[in-house]
Amino acid sequence: MVKLRLKRCGKKQPLYRIVAIDVRSRREGRDLRKVGFYDPIKNQTYLNIPGILYFLEKGAQPTETVYDILKKAGVFTEFHSNQMKVN
Repeated sequence: MVKLRLKRCGKKQPLYRIVAIDVRSRREGRDLRKVGFYDPIKNQTYLNIPGILYFLEKGAQPTETVYDILKKAGVFTEFHSNQMKVN
């Protein structure tokens, strides 16, 4: 099973990459694909929307924090509209 999870990449400052990763991997383990980043200090986010939608369509489950980030960015409205077009 694949999850969309935060992976820390900042040394002294908290900076996180949003990655698609196998659930059996540790937090800093090898990821399948980087799909965005999140800076909680500056409250900045960069999201690769097509990459995120690809993994959500394949059944990837976001963690709670990533779910909140994606919800604020409006990714789930795009995801649901894509689901309606397919059906």
